[in-house]
Amino acid sequence: MDGDRVEIDGGIMEGGGQILRVSTALSCLLGLPLRVRRIRAGRSQPGLRPQHLSGLEIIRDLCDGKLNGGEIGSTEITFTPGKIKGGTHVADTKTAGSVCLLMQVAMPCVLFAASPSELHLKGGTNAEMAPQIDYTVMVFKPIVEKFNFTFNCDIKRRGYYPQGGGEVVVQMSPVKELSPINLTERGTVTKIYGRAFVAGALPIKLAKDMSAAAVRCIRREIRDLYINIQPVREPDNQAVGTGSGIIIVAETSTGCLLAGTSLGKRGKNADKVGIEAAEMLLQNLKHGGTVDDSLQDQLIIFMALAKGVSRVKSGPITLHTQTAIHFAEQLTKAKFTVTKSEGEDPSNDTYIIECQGMGMINPNL
Repeated sequence: MDGDRVEIDGGIMEGGGQILRVSTALSCLLGLPLRVRRIRAGRSQPGLRPQHLSGLEIIRDLCDGKLNGGEIGSTEITFTPGKIKGGTHVADTKTAGSVCLLMQVAMPCVLFAASPSELHLKGGTNAEMAPQIDYTVMVFKPIVEKFNFTFNCDIKRRGYYPQGGGEVVVQMSPVKELSPINLTERGTVTKIYGRAFVAGALPIKLAKDMSAAAVRCIRREIRDLYINIQPVREPDNQAVGTGSGIIIVAETSTGCLLAGTSLGKRGKNADKVGIEAAEMLLQNLKHGGTVDDSLQDQLIIFMALAKGVSRVKSGPITLHTQTAIHFAEQLTKAKFTVTKSEGEDPSNDTYIIECQGMGMINPNL
């Protein structure tokens, strides 16, 4: 069997957990046995961390696969996928490891399962170095559903660094195939909204301060739009631990959604959290693309699986996106091209990511 394994170098390009997520999801979908070496070689603490291991375990369970080398700190795994089945699956990082990253690895697989799935994902809902669950629900969900599927995401409990303890339940039904997307027209910004949250021991005043600072920052650039950033205190029975943060979303006339987010932490003042998110949003609006930097790489696997040509206009291509494209091309028959977007405004640093998808068909439907 070993002669036929696809060999993946987990230390190149972005060199982090994303390589593992993209390659194991595609291995599961395409029935390709896989060996991943040098896992997270680019990180200060190389090898599998709890959230990466949980991601591998949920993929293994989804398809009755075989996983070798699945322990914390391991820098090499082999994975032999089986048949993707629906049903209820649980993944628990037992840390503040991101539930959104667990969702990223499992979601493409359950779309091609034999029956509907319910994923119970446990860990951190608002974690550093990962999309916040609010981003997943407010930005990722409405855009990714343009590939012609829907899912339900129920935030049962929020969990923060360091102990995690959050839980999100994702329900989705399988599809026959994915449609391509065309996101090339930005349109004009029509509204800006968001939520600034506190949980646990923190007072609502912090949420109000984050919101006010963010609004002031955006107002300097965008004067004529109503900005609605709700300060929220998460109910104690729906949040574990103490945390704070903010997400601000800009919606455009063509249905694009771009965001800026930031998390509070000890010693970081509330104004700074609000301003960070506002500046990130303004930066994402400046380049003229239809997706923000956080969404760019998350769309790649769906573009690769879809039937037909997808086109997305983005700002500068992130290393995460380059990495996702590299491994999607290595494992599927999808073909990507990235071209500088000519036209409107030469100062705009925009690109068209085009993909001739492989046209994955669900064999179970």
